[in-house]
Order: sequence, then structure tokens, then C-alpha cells
Amino acid sequence: MESEKQVHEIAGELAKLNVHLLRGGIWKPRSRPGSFQGIGNEGLRWLKEAGLQNKLPVTVEVASPKHVEEALSEKIDVLWIGARTTVNPFLVQEIAEALKGVDIPVMIKNPINPELELWIGAIERIDKAGIQRIAAIHRGFSTYEKTKYRNVPNWQIPIELKRRYPSLPLICDPSHICGTRNLISTVAQTALDLNYDGLMIESHAHPEKALSDSQQQLTPAALKELLENLVVRSAVIEDVIFRNMLEELREKIDVLDKDILNRISKRMEVAREIGKYKKENNITILQVQRWNEILRTRLQFGIDHELTREFILKMYELIHDESILQQTQMMNKKPVPSSQSPVSSKE
Repeated sequence: MESEKQVHEIAGELAKLNVHLLRGGIWKPRSRPGSFQGIGNEGLRWLKEAGLQNKLPVTVEVASPKHVEEALSEKIDVLWIGARTTVNPFLVQEIAEALKGVDIPVMIKNPINPELELWIGAIERIDKAGIQRIAAIHRGFSTYEKTKYRNVPNWQIPIELKRRYPSLPLICDPSHICGTRNLISTVAQTALDLNYDGLMIESHAHPEKALSDSQQQLTPAALKELLENLVVRSAVIEDVIFRNMLEELREKIDVLDKDILNRISKRMEVAREIGKYKKENNITILQVQRWNEILRTRLQFGIDHELTREFILKMYELIHDESILQQTQMMNKKPVPSSQSPVSSKE
């Protein structure tokens, strides 16, 4: 949010679309003090008035008990807790205390770093404050690696959150994940394909003039096009024939999974045997040349069989870690004294 005129302009445009909640940031927690920090408290009134005028509920980010108090005083409909706040349990607890006795929905973004337990902790603190309507927002995670995303999705983390809390609404924020508008539609569709309950997408009437995150803003027209092209799939299987076919395929996967685990188990048996010989010959566990050879050959083999490079690398890193662990345990295994040997001397 930048000005009263801008807020009313964008609210009027978004009200024409399939939008259910008008989001506006007025306190911007930026890394550098010289950047745009938001317009402050005055924006609460602008946002609420724009929402009422266009029959849309409104939401703002709160990062302190004072923010909560000010948002509630302006009758803001929904609050959300940002990633930089979620990462701080002390601050989340203070916000939870400020929310006690209040009946208002609260959305909680994932922390900046990929820490599921920290995310769950924030959700639990708000829940224990008596808030009945809570949703989680997936906005991606910071990384030192160079990727095409501003914040890498790490889809497995929100998927695990949903597995543990199936009834918790899960919303995706493609704007913050992507950091650039040309990726937003793909990430938004992926979220819907994973049965997310909603999307939080940034829009600006004039993105090129936006004071904040201009590269990830969509014009209302672009947002309209994106929403019209999204495919919303059903999570319920009603067709009996399809359900039976799906069950047959799942049974095949069950068999294959057992085979995979059996083969990995046998691989670890060989790893322990290798560890035994390394111990007897006083050889180090880690053999970099061999590890590089495994990565090179398995990577190409997997790609030739239509597996992604990322999956192959992750899988073999896990296998290699387990192999090192097995060999380490074998290396450090103390020999059984002859007096404790399970084999009888008479034999």
C-alpha cells in the first residue's frame, strides 16, 4: 500500500475478479532502513474503507502486539503473521498474548528458514491463545544456493505440515516464492495441483512504479488472465472405474516400494562389508574419487530413465549418508572378547 488513491484504485479492480480477501501491507519489515518501510497506521483506515466500498474483507500483516491493537481498532477482518516474525518465538508469543479473547482469523507464514517445527510452533502458540480460525501460508524459504526462485518452494515442507494437520487451510504465496511475475502462474498451478486451499498473489495497477517488490507484481488484467487459466482439481474420487484403476496402480507402487527398500537394505549389507575391509586395512571411509564416480554414472543413468537431476542427487546423497553411517558403525564396532563369544569352546 502506497497511497489512499492507489488502495482504492486497486481494490476496485480486484473486486471485479474472483478475489475473496483484500491484502494490504502497511508495515514493511525491510532489511535495510533506507528502503520503503510502508505508510504506517493511516493505511489501516484506507484499507478498511476500500474493503467496505467493494464488499471485500481485508487483511494486514502484524509484527507486534501494538500492530494487533491498531488493526483490531480499525476492525480489520483477518490478520497475518509474516515470515520474519514467525522465525521469532518470543515475538509470536507476544502476539498470541495480544490476541487472547479475540475472535479473528489469523494466517501464519512459514519462517524464512526451512524449519517445519518453527512454523508449527508459531501455529500452536496462536492456537493456544484461543484463535479458532488459523491458516498457514507457504511463501518459500531462503537459501544461499542460486535458483530461479526468490525463495525456494521446498514443497516437501508444507506437504508434511498438511500431512500432520489435514484440516489446517494451506495457502500459497507464489509472489514471494517467485520474486518475478513470469513464474507465478506455474507455481500457482503447482499449489492447486497439490490441493492447496488458496493463493495469495500481489497485484499493482502500475507495477513498474511500485515502491516495493515491483518485479513480482501483476496488473489486475494479468491477474484476471492467470485466474481464468488456472485449473482447480478435485480431491475426491467419485468415478468407481477410475478409483479401481487407481487402487490397482497403488498396489503396484506398494510392491515396488518394498522391492526398493529390500534392495537398499542389501546395498547397506555390502556397505558394512566394505567398512569391515576398510577397518582391517586401515583405510578411510570417505573415498572422494569413488563418490564422484557414483554421482557421475548414476546421474546419467537416472536421466536416461526419465528421472530428474535434482531427485537423483538428493536420493544418492541420502544413500551415501546412510552408507557412511553404516561403515562408521562397523569401523567403531568393538571386537567381542573371547570370554563373551557366543561360540562354545567345545565346538
